[in-house]
Parts: sequence; structure tokens; C-alpha cells
Amino acid sequence: MAMAQRPVPPGRSPHASAGRSGTVGRLARVLAVTAAATTALAITAGGAQGMPTRPDRNDVKAQVDQLYAEAEQASERSNAAEEAQKRLQAEAGSLQQQVAVAQDALNRMRGDLAGVAAAEYRSGGMDPSVQLMLSSDPEAYLAKARSLAQVARQRGDSLREVIEQQRRLDQRRAEASGKLAELDAVRRSLGDAKQQVQQRLHSAQALLNSLGAGERAQLVTQDAREAHERATRGTDRVDLGSQPPSSDRAAVALAAVLSKIGSPYVYGSTGPGTFDCSGLMYWSWRQAGVTLPRTSQAQAFGGQRISLAEARPGDLVIFFRDMHHVGMYVGGGNVVHAPYPGARVRYESASAMPVAAVVRV
Repeated sequence: MAMAQRPVPPGRSPHASAGRSGTVGRLARVLAVTAAATTALAITAGGAQGMPTRPDRNDVKAQVDQLYAEAEQASERSNAAEEAQKRLQAEAGSLQQQVAVAQDALNRMRGDLAGVAAAEYRSGGMDPSVQLMLSSDPEAYLAKARSLAQVARQRGDSLREVIEQQRRLDQRRAEASGKLAELDAVRRSLGDAKQQVQQRLHSAQALLNSLGAGERAQLVTQDAREAHERATRGTDRVDLGSQPPSSDRAAVALAAVLSKIGSPYVYGSTGPGTFDCSGLMYWSWRQAGVTLPRTSQAQAFGGQRISLAEARPGDLVIFFRDMHHVGMYVGGGNVVHAPYPGARVRYESASAMPVAAVVRV
């Protein structure tokens, strides 16, 4: 439901979502909340006379808000894992190509040295002084010996190059193995994060399904109306003020985000028709030729930090202590953001959620 009303999960920090133990703890808490909600609904399903009683709409709303907040946190972890997976795949592929090229070069160098060694073996490896005594043309032999000595030095250089090439090859192989191991861990993390998103969404939907269709529609309508009232401060329309964007590029990003008001929220989406919170910022700034980091946490460090009082249209406003939500400042104390599943991109008062950072791109 309303992102502005959802509580901040206790004990969160900007770094807490990185650990697997924290993930397990959050999952346990969410499952506990869902189990408690299910139990409560079961208890209230029958009164003293055994008559069914409908669940309280406000209680359901609070629990759904919590689950949506948890789902968004997991979604941002999923987005980060997907970006890391793309980067690691490229890096691992590059290293594997380097290993293949280096191995071919090393094989050729070893083949050349092996050919020289075989030729010396076939010549019998006669002592140079004996060859000089037996030579019919000592001067020619000495000239040839000097040439051979130069070849020997070159061969020594080649041998040292072979050894160095082998060292570099071993290093590249170790780096490639490390990248592949890291990629495997990221893939597992991505799978876990996606599973957590789905678990929370299913739990939220189960709670919503405990209400009647009319009540569910009322919740959506009420949430949109309250967000509009916060953004308009009780007037008929949103007043964005007269403050100009911070730059020409910010003006383009601002126009882009305003053009997407009314677009549906979809986890993991970067447009052009559907968005999650950080995906909306990513898409809007791409229209201005700027590639932002993919997640709200990374976007919090994607530019110059300023205060909310200094914010100008186009700036990013990062919300909540763990920075799992983001919107774009559009003027008049308001942001445009993608709130949660079932809601659409809309205006919201910047003060409706706890501000963690404001960033000028």
C-alpha cells in the first residue's frame, strides 16, 4: 500500500542487506509476521457465536505495507546481483580469452626451443674446442661460433620469456577461476533475492485476498488519494514551484520522469512502459545521456551529496535508512516515484518518507 506509510524494518542499516545471515533473519521475521497475520485472521474468522468476522482493513494494510517494503529491499538486492553478474561474466570471458591467447603463444615458444634442442642433440653436442681442432677452416669455425654464441644468448632470453609467460598464464588462470567462483556466488544470491521477492509478494497478496474485492479497491483508491493530498497539500493540483533544474541534462531527465506519471510499477523493470523505483531514475536519466547505477543504494553515491533544502528539479532523493527507495525531486517539495506493486508512478511529498540522501547527478 502507501510507501509513505510503511514502517522502517527494525535494526536495518545501509549495509545490513549484504549479509546472508541478515537475509535469513529478515525472511524469518516476514514469515513470522505472515504466520501471525494468518493466525489472527483465523481467530477473527469466527465470533463467540461462530459467525465469520472480516479482517480489519487497516491491519491488513499495515502488514501489506511491511511486506512490500521487504519485497522492495529484496528487489534492489536482486537488481544489484544482476548488474554484478553482467560485469563478472564480461570479466571472466575476457580473462578466459587472455588465457587461451597466452597458452597458444607459450606453446609456440616451447615448440621453437624444443626444435633447437633436438638439432643440438642430432649434432652430437661435440665440445667446441674439439670441433675447433678438427675444423679444416678455423677462422670460419670461429666466426660461426660467435654467431652460435649470439644464438645461445637469444635462446636464453627466449627461455626466460617462456618462464615469464608461464607465470603470467598461471596468474590469469587464477584470476579467471576467482571470477568464475564469484560469478557462481552472485548467481546464487540472485536466485535467493528473487525468491524472497516472490515470497513477500505472495504473502501480501494472500493478505489482500482476505479482504473483499470492494475493500481492496478502496485501499488502492484511498492510498492514491492520500498521496495526492500530500503532494498538493489539500489543493486541486500539484505546485512544482518555479525553481529551475540544476542543469540542461537534469531538465531532460525531469521531463522524462514527468512523462511516465501513471505508468505501472513492476519489480526489476527499467521501462519504457513499467518501472521499479530505481529503474524509473535509471530510465529517466538515460534519456539525458547519463547512465546511473542500477540500484537505489548505488544511486545514492552516483553524484554530489546535497541537503534536501538545496534540492532542485532532477536531483535524486534516496529514502529510508538502508536506502532501498528513490524518487526524483520535481520542485515544490515533491518527488515523482514508482511506489509499489499495484500502484502507478505518481507525485509524493518528499517529507512523506524518511530521507537518507539527496544526490545531484
